[in-house]
Amino acid sequence: MICIIAGVSGSGKSTIGKLLGQRLGWDFYDGDDFHPPENIEKISRGIALSDADRQLWLLALKNIINDVLFRQKNAVIACSALKISYRYFLQGNHQNICWIYLKGTYEQILERMKLRQDHFMKPEMLRSQFDILEEPAINTFVINISHSPDEIIEQIMTLGISQSS
Repeated sequence: MICIIAGVSGSGKSTIGKLLGQRLGWDFYDGDDFHPPENIEKISRGIALSDADRQLWLLALKNIINDVLFRQKNAVIACSALKISYRYFLQGNHQNICWIYLKGTYEQILERMKLRQDHFMKPEMLRSQFDILEEPAINTFVINISHSPDEIIEQIMTLGISQSS
């Protein structure tokens, strides 16, 4: 089983993904770690990524998904997956992928981003994420980010994800 935590930058994907991985005893992969250096440099300069820029990144994440499932392991992956086409690509024909979308308002997430240190995605870039976001509506659990990380983990645990492993 793979659980993909999706949402715009600053929604809490890495925090929730790490906590969920720890709670379940599953491996955790942060999608940000798989961006090619060119993407990181581009984002750091305040330039939004194009679909073409994201291709190698999505392929790296798809390879992780395929490897984890081939080894019959469980994992949590934090990945923005902003567009339907990205989610379809990552899902492929796999049935054992769970999608969790961390939903928040632009204002909520902007405030969070202003507080975090040393991240390559600056608050000024948030609008570009919301501009291309195609909110998931099918086969996705939607979690409101207004709750504390512990409360969000408890909500996720009530979905029965651990029983799916």
